[in-house]
Amino acid sequence: MSGAKPGRQLLRQEVADGIKRYILDQRLRPGDPLPTEPVLCETLGASRSSVREAVKILDALDIVEVRHGHGTYVGRLSLSALVESLTFRGLLSPDDDFQVMADLVDVRELFERGMADRIVSLLSQDQLDTLDGLVATMRETGVQDGHGFVEADRAFHALLVAPLGNELIGQLSMAFWDVYSIVAPHLDGFTRADEMETITAHQNIVDAARSGDTAGFLKALGEHYAPVRRRISEARGRRSAQD
Repeated sequence: MSGAKPGRQLLRQEVADGIKRYILDQRLRPGDPLPTEPVLCETLGASRSSVREAVKILDALDIVEVRHGHGTYVGRLSLSALVESLTFRGLLSPDDDFQVMADLVDVRELFERGMADRIVSLLSQDQLDTLDGLVATMRETGVQDGHGFVEADRAFHALLVAPLGNELIGQLSMAFWDVYSIVAPHLDGFTRADEMETITAHQNIVDAARSGDTAGFLKALGEHYAPVRRRISEARGRRSAQD
């Protein structure tokens, strides 16, 4: 029985690859319907069970979307699978592995620093006004409120990269933000002073962008990520002291 399992796995993956090739060959877009199960079986030369197993794999990866009672469609091609796997990695050992947190902070900052010149030059006055409003929301709600602060913070960073017009950068930026927001509460020590420092840094980011000051923008980004870097360092120190 164990000898048959690898063969089944290989066949299932081959059918999944066949479905992906079909999507590419037919130039299908997210939301477009895929052929019915019998047509896929005939097209790919696969059994119904193999097609069903392959669809399950692709559905989990958001490459296809199964709408029960309606059929199977090309998925949104989001980064949900990446978010889930990175989140699990971060939560798996939050007490003894802070590297994932440090890596996430590095990647988030890398996106914004690497595009600083373009972000500063492309943000419109309406977008800057919206960013100001989001900072005001963060100031009014505070971290203790939870939802309001977090949603405003997420919207802030989404809007920051939106003018780039690069969907992949936007998706990756938000994916790493989502992972960070899930894992970060497992770090202790976020103080009221850290909260105020974070809010001030967000305001400084907007002010620098509004004045076209790229150097000030970069400085404010560094200030924004400073509190969490400090918390990671302190958490590592506490772990070392306990070892």
